[in-house]
Amino acid sequence: MRFWDSSAIVPLLVLEKETEACVKALQSDQEIIVWTMSKIEVFSALCRRLREGSIKEHLFDSAKKRMNHFFDIAFEVISVPKVKDRALRLLQVHPLRAADAMQLAAVLVATQEDTSRVPIMSFDDRLIQAAKREGFAVNPD
Repeated sequence: MRFWDSSAIVPLLVLEKETEACVKALQSDQEIIVWTMSKIEVFSALCRRLREGSIKEHLFDSAKKRMNHFFDIAFEVISVPKVKDRALRLLQVHPLRAADAMQLAAVLVATQEDTSRVPIMSFDDRLIQAAKREGFAVNPD
């Protein structure tokens, strides 16, 4: 089981330098945990690529289908009050953006603060550093 940050989900949907590592990680462990707002973040990233012209409409449609399947099979952390409380603490001790603090807070809620329970998949440098300082393994082989 792994917690997937949005920055690691997008490479599963469109070709990026991290795609191969993400595909291997998903193939080795298909038990997925995500934050409830991750789908919005991922869809935003896909829409931006479409607007910028880095993906064509047919690739966007295909990526959107894969995104929906990914989230359909994922365990979703939906406890907004608990995540919000933890995110507020994380923002005080780590140089995170709000969305990243909520991602990290979501995995803390999912693991009941036991950082040894699941690793995190992420390619966001700030989130990676904060997750490691909190005690999580990040992007294990």
